[in-house]
Amino acid sequence: MLALGRLLELTLAGREPDEKVQFTADGARLRWLGEGALEVTPAKGLDAGLDLVLSAGVHGCEIVPIELLDQLTQAIGRGEIRPRVRLLLLFCNPPAMRQSVRRVAEDLNRLFCGKHANGCSDEARRASRLEALVAAFFREPGRRRWHYDLHSAMRVSKLPQFAICPWVPDRQVSSESLMRLRHAAVDAVLLQEKPSGTFSAHTATHHDAEAFTLEMAEAPGGVWPDCLSEFLRTAQDWIETAEPVPKDSLRPLTTFRLAREIIKRSERFVLRLPADIENFTPLSLGTLLAEDENGMRWVVEERDARILFPLANVAIGERAGLIVVPRD
Repeated sequence: MLALGRLLELTLAGREPDEKVQFTADGARLRWLGEGALEVTPAKGLDAGLDLVLSAGVHGCEIVPIELLDQLTQAIGRGEIRPRVRLLLLFCNPPAMRQSVRRVAEDLNRLFCGKHANGCSDEARRASRLEALVAAFFREPGRRRWHYDLHSAMRVSKLPQFAICPWVPDRQVSSESLMRLRHAAVDAVLLQEKPSGTFSAHTATHHDAEAFTLEMAEAPGGVWPDCLSEFLRTAQDWIETAEPVPKDSLRPLTTFRLAREIIKRSERFVLRLPADIENFTPLSLGTLLAEDENGMRWVVEERDARILFPLANVAIGERAGLIVVPRD
């Protein structure tokens, strides 16, 4: 296998490769762009006109998406996947990955779309670097642009794999995009209705990319569920521009919208939910979700509401959970 196919190993070790450019037996070029960043160019005559960014490790403790991206990168380095698209493969937050923590100082996934501009943390500098990398990668006009930022919710979910579609003014998510998610074993998509500072929001709004944050299924005890293998097969199809293998039936895709955010406003914040509650757990009307200082209470007011990303251990001012409802 080509040394550059071991991008994760290089990233965790903090090493630069001896060779910055290598070629597969089929002529695809791998080029090291810096820590955690690899560009793959198809062999001459095989470029299908798609620029695809696959990223993971924005939060360093989210192991499953990091392993997924590593498997794809190694398969390219071994020549088992033959790219027909330009690829930018990114392990986004090396310091946090080395420590297996969500963040070292700031949450990297809140610092895009220029929100890093006044920051001085390592995460702010990394956000700026990642924005520069995707700007250089998406430099050629007239090409299709996709970005899938792989994450893990770090808890079991009633809907094992789901996507978050960033809000873009005057743009609706296409049926083709949703069909790709279904083939990738995604069960639900949350359609955002306001701006955010995530990595996928940056590529969607600044580069007109078809961009999603993908929350991958958990693998308790190291046992991978079938949906993760389905995602890997679909990702290989994207890279090789192969038609997906026909299936007798595709899983349904449920769309949700954000009803309210639960925001932690002080150190007195308390989340009134079981610690092991699953994402997309239905919530009954009147359920007390959280309390904070000055009598602040979050109570379920929406019909068919579900909870998403409940997490009390966040910084003051950050969200401690989302209340979502079916979009239709």
